[in-house]
Formats: sequence, structure tokens, C-alpha cells
Amino acid sequence: MAKSLRSKWKRKMRAEKRKKNAPKELSRLKNILKIGGDVLMKDVQEIATVVEPKRCQEKTQCVVKDETDDMKMETDIKRNKKTLLDQHGQYPIWMNQRQRKRLKAKREKKKGKSKARALKAAKGLAW
Repeated sequence: MAKSLRSKWKRKMRAEKRKKNAPKELSRLKNILKIGGDVLMKDVQEIATVVEPKRCQEKTQCVVKDETDDMKMETDIKRNKKTLLDQHGQYPIWMNQRQRKRLKAKREKKKGKSKARALKAAKGLAW
């Protein structure tokens, strides 16, 4: 079970909360253990290890001197606004199966009408 979007989102948010609260929990644990005084801090470090959060500022500092327009990525997806299909015939990720099925049926219905009209016109010109 537990495969719904809601449960996936909740799991993701819980993991982020754990990351955020981990340093606070470690400091609380150390304070509690100081009161007891029996346990060594080396033992605590083996039990609870906290990974320091990566500094976003260090990673995002990107100095580009010579290149001005070469940094632009070619990730633009060419998508038909009417059918919502991209150049490979794929629907967007956010679209559910029901919506895809409806759009496909609508496309097939139009294709069928255009073929029928072409056949009628061809029959009319035959004699």
C-alpha cells in the first residue's frame, strides 16, 4: 500500500523534518547525558551522528568570465498546446491516465471523421 501521492509527499516531508531537527535532537541528547554523567561522549557520537548541512552559498557561487550566452541549456520541450503532446508523443508528467485517455479518444475521433470524409469524397468523384 502507501503508494499514493499524499503518502509519498508526507514521507518526503518527514525526511526533511528529520534533517532539519537532527542537530537540535543531538544537542538535547548530549544535555540529557551530561546530567547523568555516566556515559562518555565518544559513545554518544557512535550512536548519533549528525551530518552538517551543505552550504548552498558555496555551491551556487559560479563565476563565468568569458562565456555569456553559452551557458544556456537546451532543455526546452517543444509541446503542442492543443494536444499537450511533446515532440516524442509523450504527455506531461503531471497529467493523469484518465486525462490522457480522454485526449487520445478525442484525437482518434477526429482522425476517424477526417478519414470518413476523405472516403466519401473519393466515392463521389469515382463515377
